Amino acid sequence: MNDMQNLEALPDSARRVALLLQERGHASPVVMLPETGKTSAEAAAGLGCSVAQIAKSILFRRRDDDAPVLVIASGVNRVDEKKVAARVGELARADAKFVREKTGYAIGGVCPIGHASQPVTLIDEDLLALDSLWAAAGHPHAVFNLTPQDLVALTGAPVVDVALREPA
Repeated sequence: MNDMQNLEALPDSARRVALLLQERGHASPVVMLPETGKTSAEAAAGLGCSVAQIAKSILFRRRDDDAPVLVIASGVNRVDEKKVAARVGELARADAKFVREKTGYAIGGVCPIGHASQPVTLIDEDLLALDSLWAAAGHPHAVFNLTPQDLVALTGAPVVDVALREPA
């Protein structure tokens, strides 16, 4: 199957991501998982990788101006909202309607790039310790492979400590 046939087989939102990745010179294809990749554990199981390698995209709403705030975190980490708020301002929950409106993607398929409105983006520093990552590609079953360096280059986002660290 050639690239065009592969693209035609993708759902619309995943096809948009595949085309955007091609435009940006990213060679890895969008892969469709047989089962959902809505959670990091489900995606990792479907890909045969560690949960840490799942670059999950979590969207918040900045309380002051309703700006979308995207945190791209390792699948094993919980995001420390206080750390994020200290960098970008007070946060509020983003419901499914807000996520769809601001990103153009459904929850579970939010890609690190190609949003309807440009989010304030932060990348979890723990991702940089890994060789290979998998990120959502616009659909709950769609993912693509990239390196941490690719993620930084594609998003232009700062790499910061966003993980909730449990006291020892």
